[in-house]
Amino acid sequence: MPFDGSLLQHHTSRTITHVMVIPKNMQGLVLLHDGFDATGRATGLEDFSDCVELRQLSVPQHGPGQALIRVSRAAVNHADVAFIRGYYGMPRVKGVAAGFEGTGTVVAGDTPLVGQRVSFASPTSGTWAEYALANIAQLIPLRDELRDEDAAGLIINPISAAVMCEIARESGAKSFVATGAGSQLVKFLIPLAREKGCPCIAIVRRPALAQQLKDLGALEVLVSEDAEFAERFRSVSLRYKPRVLLDAIADQVSSDIFFAMPNHSIWVIYGRLAISLPVLNDPEQFIVANKQIKGFWLTSWFLNTAPEEVAKVIADVQARFIDGRWQTNVSETVALQDAMSLLPSAFSQKDGKVLLAL
Repeated sequence: MPFDGSLLQHHTSRTITHVMVIPKNMQGLVLLHDGFDATGRATGLEDFSDCVELRQLSVPQHGPGQALIRVSRAAVNHADVAFIRGYYGMPRVKGVAAGFEGTGTVVAGDTPLVGQRVSFASPTSGTWAEYALANIAQLIPLRDELRDEDAAGLIINPISAAVMCEIARESGAKSFVATGAGSQLVKFLIPLAREKGCPCIAIVRRPALAQQLKDLGALEVLVSEDAEFAERFRSVSLRYKPRVLLDAIADQVSSDIFFAMPNHSIWVIYGRLAISLPVLNDPEQFIVANKQIKGFWLTSWFLNTAPEEVAKVIADVQARFIDGRWQTNVSETVALQDAMSLLPSAFSQKDGKVLLAL
């Protein structure tokens, strides 16, 4: 996810007046397997001792273009679960710490950011450990006002929400549909989309979430488990004519929603929480109704977007957290040393973010 951290505004410069002592060893949640898992589709963290364990490992050594970061908080995302289970889009490396994103202090590296707090992604050495490596060009200097709770998950969900809001707006429609709307990502997306004049039709599985999402600014909230869901969605689709489906589930409900949407609709799949694949039961719609299915992967967006635009999005994301328009809803923070016993239960909670404290 390359971008030039020097383009970001509002970070502060600090003079380092002491030498940081870096230990040789650290604690981390370490991957037990290489590659992908072709044997099954375990999707949760009910028991992840078969794929990760807490152990001591060497502090990674930074090379050219890299920074070493003392991690303070790390996010636990669905992408992390998919990765450690072996069905994410990149292979596991046995013996390396898991975890994609976090926040901490730069302690070494050929960068003026040494001593500063940053958000960062570390897909190669892992954020679920006391120290992690990140490419210097990918470090996000943080404003002092930004909470660690928001900084730990600054990249995957908030930036995805900002980018996908633009995808919906650029469709020309006056509304869009989002599945998995109880997620932190969609909770960021809903008020942003309302502010931008392209509100969200939220799809959830549990009716308890409906009022919360309406309060955030959802145009409509529909419960996919309701017996009358299909009829209700057709009515909503006829009324508002949404032409973008932002989908984290990729199940049969997603497919049925897509085929009930207007001509020229686009199904944007950015996650696959479902175990069973959907059946595309009306392929003629791709011909006559000119519908399309696309994927969204934030890494690709970073690779294909101008650094100036990336910096603009990141600056806006930080501002939204600082001025209170966004706030990370943290359901539980689990200490690293307790993760093997407490993380499964914490992650099973549906309505908030889980963080690791290191």
